[in-house]
Amino acid sequence: MTSETIISIFLGIGLAASVGFRVFLPLFALSAASYFHLWELNVNWGWIGSFAALITLGVATLVEIFGYFIPWIDHLLDAFAIPMAAIAGTAVMVSTIAGLDPLVTWALAIIAGGGTATAIKGAGAATRLTSTATTGGFGNPIVSIVETGTAMAVSTASIFAPILAVILVIIILVFIFWLYRKIRPRIKS
Repeated sequence: MTSETIISIFLGIGLAASVGFRVFLPLFALSAASYFHLWELNVNWGWIGSFAALITLGVATLVEIFGYFIPWIDHLLDAFAIPMAAIAGTAVMVSTIAGLDPLVTWALAIIAGGGTATAIKGAGAATRLTSTATTGGFGNPIVSIVETGTAMAVSTASIFAPILAVILVIIILVFIFWLYRKIRPRIKS
């Protein structure tokens, strides 16, 4: 496995984790990186770097970001975003991985890409439900700001420093696991 392949996997994992916070923002970042020739995508996924895809994903990103600031719309978005995160997380991994057999590429994309995105999106949806239950929805914009900021930071790191992005993803996943263990109800044996 070449260093280019490893870096491409790190890019995919970082963007997949970002998809867990905002579905369209990492896709827009990937589109911009490809359009401006910062990152070369797999041949079959080159369309993501087209001008039409850049504009479409940019508009979708803005709609998604602002939609999460509207009470109750944010929960509706989460209902659609959880399955979309699995698909988008898989897609960003497939589009970025270079130099691997297609079977390995797809297996890695489904497990690492789709799995990471879904785990993070599920934790985010649970956080938003908890925020709604405890603050009547008034805390949800703060959750949205944190999620959008995290998606921006991890997407940017993924494109410009993929190794840093993977470290951030590990930290995020450890934090989610720690938080889950902290707040889940204790079952007595």
